[in-house]
Amino acid sequence: MSEFAGLVALVTGGGSGIGAAVADELADRGARVAVLDLTPGDKHTGVVCDISDDASVRTAIHRVVDRLGRIDIVINNAGIGATGAIDGNDDDEWHRVWDVNVVGIARVTRAALPYLRQSPAAAVVNTSSIAATAGLPQRALYSATKGAVLSLTRAMAADHLPEGIRVNAVCPGTADTPWVQRLLDNADDPAAERAQLEARQPHGRLVTAEEIAYAVASLASPRATSTTGTSFAVDGGMQELRLRKPQA
Repeated sequence: MSEFAGLVALVTGGGSGIGAAVADELADRGARVAVLDLTPGDKHTGVVCDISDDASVRTAIHRVVDRLGRIDIVINNAGIGATGAIDGNDDDEWHRVWDVNVVGIARVTRAALPYLRQSPAAAVVNTSSIAATAGLPQRALYSATKGAVLSLTRAMAADHLPEGIRVNAVCPGTADTPWVQRLLDNADDPAAERAQLEARQPHGRLVTAEEIAYAVASLASPRATSTTGTSFAVDGGMQELRLRKPQA
């Protein structure tokens, strides 16, 4: 596929999990891909970047342009998790997670804006979550940040539509990623916990990183020129479906 031929895509948090799958999907479709991560790996054009540090972000953006010549697509995927109810995290943790999950998107996008404004196919895709639209137990801080990502996406779309920059979000359900695996590993009964996570998604399993990557690429595609300010749920129906329980 050459859908993204001639375009440069930047993926934050592209060293593993969902971000790595997104980087691969975009490359398979013809994009030249830069991965910004603390440990970006060497599969694509890797640039070490800490999105919680503005100087690090600006340096990384300049390095991408120096190596690849342009930026057309920004995938704001990097993020960190948090567990607990409203009293489960102290102020320092609230600031830390907010700084990465929300302000990190602002840092990366504003640093890339001068290059996006020059692109004939500019697109930004932000990674939100099912936690933005459904109340999940023990996810107060994480849900707050992902809800903010969804609102930020709409505001960005409104601001930058006149410049020809489309902005959308993807909202994954519980995905089979290294972060979720770490949560399972720390559970008292990992098998039972996994079964609970699978059961709450109507299609009965965890979402794959590759399924999310397909949605991200669809939103970023230069063929999706009328799609902006929206969100794409990849959650096995969790956001919208209310299925009847099977009879015993």
